[in-house]
Amino acid sequence: MRYKEIAGDVQRRVEAGEFAAGRLLPSEAELARAYDASRVTIRKALEELRHDGLVDARQGFGWFVAADPVRQTLGRLGTIEAQLEATGAVAERRILDFGFVKAPRRVRLHLGDDQVLRVRRINLADNEPFARVTVWVPERFGRVLSRDAVSAQPFYELLPVALGGATQTIGAAAASAEDAELLAIPVGSPVLRCERVTHDTERQPVLVSEHVFPAHRSEFVVELPNVEVDDASIAPSGLRLVD
Repeated sequence: MRYKEIAGDVQRRVEAGEFAAGRLLPSEAELARAYDASRVTIRKALEELRHDGLVDARQGFGWFVAADPVRQTLGRLGTIEAQLEATGAVAERRILDFGFVKAPRRVRLHLGDDQVLRVRRINLADNEPFARVTVWVPERFGRVLSRDAVSAQPFYELLPVALGGATQTIGAAAASAEDAELLAIPVGSPVLRCERVTHDTERQPVLVSEHVFPAHRSEFVVELPNVEVDDASIAPSGLRLVD
């Protein structure tokens, strides 16, 4: 049957590495044109592959090659690279820009500096874009950092202070045109946006970072201890609703 032929060919292309794990497939319309078939036939072929666990689909994304999402634990302070390497993925960072800028208002409120070093980068997992990251560092720390240094090492290893912890806020958002291009996802598709404020042992903020993750490739895990308190909520500490 025609849909089985198409499913077999898409499977061959996936196994040959033409479509990498986690990467979006061409749209149903594009596949219909390429295979000179109806969208109904294409969808049936893709559903066949989904049944076999080779592809999957998400609202707002379309079809993509199935892959286990990268799970990040929120119970301790760590870097993206360490989380990725713990899963067996090959972590890489590519610097997009590096320079001193006027601090955005929210960054200035945390760091207290008008001028900050801003570093924008893409983090990759097994050579596929996994996160767009922007980091702001106080000028006094940024003056001793180089582009090569932040390309080679995480900021947590470069800051000349002892770190005490961080506060991380995670919310849902839609991919901007710029992030969509960088992360190889459709404009407006679901992303997870994380803002992290890292502080030293004196609880003084020393770094602000923003992380944007494609929603279909990321999971955050929180351990919930069983605390026996009357009328205690089972929600994790810090959970709040956003108006």
